[in-house]
Amino acid sequence: MRAPGGARRKVWAVFMLQLAAISCAALVGVYGAAAILEDLLLRRALRDEAQHFFERAAEQPGMVPPDTYNMRGYLVSRDASAAPLPAELLPLGPGFHRLHGTGIDELVYVSDAEPGRLFLVFRREQVHRFAFLFGFVPLTAVLLIIYLATWLTYRASRRARSPVVALANVVRDWDPKSPDLGALNLERLPGETDRDVRVLAGALHRFATRIESFVERERNFTRDASHELRSPLTVIKVAADVLEDEELSAFARRSVGRIRTATRDMEALIEAFLILARESDTGLPQEDFEIDALVEEETERVQPLLDNKPVQLFLRHEGRFALHASPRVLSVMLGNLLRNACHYTEEGRVVVTVGADYVRVQDTGVGMSDDDLAHVFTPFFHADRNPRGGHGVGLTIVKRLSDRFGWPLELASVLGKGTTATIRFPQARPLPAGAAGNDAPRTH
Repeated sequence: MRAPGGARRKVWAVFMLQLAAISCAALVGVYGAAAILEDLLLRRALRDEAQHFFERAAEQPGMVPPDTYNMRGYLVSRDASAAPLPAELLPLGPGFHRLHGTGIDELVYVSDAEPGRLFLVFRREQVHRFAFLFGFVPLTAVLLIIYLATWLTYRASRRARSPVVALANVVRDWDPKSPDLGALNLERLPGETDRDVRVLAGALHRFATRIESFVERERNFTRDASHELRSPLTVIKVAADVLEDEELSAFARRSVGRIRTATRDMEALIEAFLILARESDTGLPQEDFEIDALVEEETERVQPLLDNKPVQLFLRHEGRFALHASPRVLSVMLGNLLRNACHYTEEGRVVVTVGADYVRVQDTGVGMSDDDLAHVFTPFFHADRNPRGGHGVGLTIVKRLSDRFGWPLELASVLGKGTTATIRFPQARPLPAGAAGNDAPRTH
């Protein structure tokens, strides 16, 4: 789904706002000019006309008021002798007045002088017609020219931006594992490619080449490391198994046990690092599996860590669900949580609970303070309260895997009482209860 907006829409919006602003300014300007024409020029013209009439009437008594196409006049002498005065003019006193009615829009100027009271009535329809002819018609033509010029400018800017938009679409549709370098060829870009576009295309081409090199390096690393790092560990495991069959002293047997434990830890650590080294989860086999069998297998693997320790390991079934995911990833996450619980619990118990959509590991170990919890996902951080120590990357690995695969990790701890870690699975598919065996606590 494409996000709304983008450079094209923003440029179009700018042009439309510019056109609207120009149109409004022009309309306001013409309207203001018409108002000025009426209020200033027309009123001044009527005053001058009245003054001119009175001056001529003083020189030529009995002079008839003006009567033209646009204006007509009425004179009421002091002895009340004059031409008949329209009824709408009778109540008007000196000054300017506007008459409105059906088909009537007139401006009246009333003035007094020695010959009598003069009424000048001007037809404002003519002013409106002149304003339309000499104002709005040219304005319309000017606006059409501005609109056409703006549209041509927009089209030109669109052609100039089209190569950049095409480059953005190429980058958006890139597959990081196999970027299409040929799509950056200038011949395949629409519009005119200027120097800036060529520089951008060249930079993107170099960037895509580096990405392709990084992806190839990742593939080679994960392939070679998977073989080269596991092979010596396999040799160490076989040698430890052979030594365990020999008659050894108690100290030697403990040393062999530590070798086997360290080997298992290194296998899990290498598996986690190889998963995290991938650019994505592509290449990890996914399948439908029930969580119970995997959890039980991981609890059995960590059982030797509790040898010679007064710690019980329980597995509880409070629900059943299945996942479509990579079992290897979940094994790494759960294995790290279980090893942490076993390492940091000197007495008491470790309880693994399978719920309706979660797996919880709870121990009665040394626990963590609030300050420890704030830094618990920092690489190589550990509180150093257990003499066995640790690499300090277990919880960091679990957190990174939970973020990548969308399995939220919740961690709670009380200093001196223990820690509870919960992995939740939003994609869990519930299964019917009772088909997974015993739901009561079991001790391994």
